Amino acid sequence: MQPAPAPDVLAARLDDFRARIQRMRAELAKAIVGNDAIVTECLIAVVGQGHVLLEGVPGLGKTSLVKALARILGIGFGRVQCTPDLMPADILGTHLIQEDDHGRRSLRFERGPMFSPVLLVDEINRATPKTQAALLEVMQERAVTIGGERHALPAPFVVLATQNPLEMEGTYPLPEAQLDRFFFKLRVPFPGRDDLLEISRRTTAFHEPELAVVTDAPSLIALQELATTVPIAEAVLGYAADLVLATHPDSGRSPDTVRRFIAYGASPRGLQTLVRGARIRCLIEGRTAVSADDIRAVAAPALRHRIIRNFEGEAEGVDGDRLVQAILAAVPAPGRA
Repeated sequence: MQPAPAPDVLAARLDDFRARIQRMRAELAKAIVGNDAIVTECLIAVVGQGHVLLEGVPGLGKTSLVKALARILGIGFGRVQCTPDLMPADILGTHLIQEDDHGRRSLRFERGPMFSPVLLVDEINRATPKTQAALLEVMQERAVTIGGERHALPAPFVVLATQNPLEMEGTYPLPEAQLDRFFFKLRVPFPGRDDLLEISRRTTAFHEPELAVVTDAPSLIALQELATTVPIAEAVLGYAADLVLATHPDSGRSPDTVRRFIAYGASPRGLQTLVRGARIRCLIEGRTAVSADDIRAVAAPALRHRIIRNFEGEAEGVDGDRLVQAILAAVPAPGRA
C-alpha cells in the first residue's frame, strides 16, 4: 500500500480520479446502450490492474464494449479471435530466422498480439486447452517466456476476454487456475425492450460514434496507484476475509448452502480482488474510506467464478451468484450483526 499524500494533494487527486471516471462513463455511453453496471465494473477492474471475463450469448455487445474501452483509454489495442486451430505462438509470438546483408543468420523474436496494453481475447472458450494455458503466465506475471527468454509486457496491461455460455456448441471450459486469474467475471444480460429500441436507433445508420481519448498510460498508472492509498478499516478487511472463508465448505464459517453445493471455495486472489475492487468503488462513489457495502457490491463479480461446485451443485444447477448471495446473507457485516 502506497503512503497517503498530503490532504490537499489527496483531495485534488480524488477530484481528478472521479472526473476521469465520469468522462470514461460518458464516452462509453455513446457506444454502449444500457449495462451501466457492467461498464462500471470493467472500469473498476482496469483501475485495479485486473483482467475481466465477459460472458454472454453472441450479439450482446461484449466485443463492442472492449473495443470502446480500448479507444477511450488510448494506450494501445490488440485482438485475438479464438478458434479451435489457434496455437500458442499465434498469440504469444515466435522466433523467426532472419538473414543480414552478409548472409549471416540469426533468430529474431516476432511479438504476437499479446504485447498490447489492452488485449481482447474474443470467444476465449473456443480455443483449445493448450492455447488457453498459454495465457496463464501472461495474466499473472505480465510476461512471456519463449525459448528460455523472458519478455516483459507493457504497463499497464489488461486482458478482456469474452466467452459464450458453456452449453453452446464448440466451447471448451476454462480451467480453474485460469478463471482464478480473472479479476472479475461479468455476465452480460440480454437487453430489455427500451434498450433494444435504443440499439436499433443507434446502430442502423452504419457509422460508429466518435469516442474521445480520456487518459493515457501514465495517467492510468497514476489512477491505479492512487487506488492503493485508500484506507480500509480492520473490521471491513476482516469482513472480506470472512466472506472468502465462508466459500469453503470445511471452514466452519460457511452456511448450509455452501456445505451442500460447493467443493472448493475462493482462493486468496478472491480476497485481494474484494479489497482492491472495494477501494476503487468507494472512490467512484465519492468516498475516501472503504465500507462493508463496497465489499458487498463487488462480491458477485469477484467470487462467482472462483467457487467450484460439487456434483450435487452441478446437478441442481446452482450457479455462483446464488451461492454468493447465500454467503452474503449468512456472514454478518460490521455494524449489522
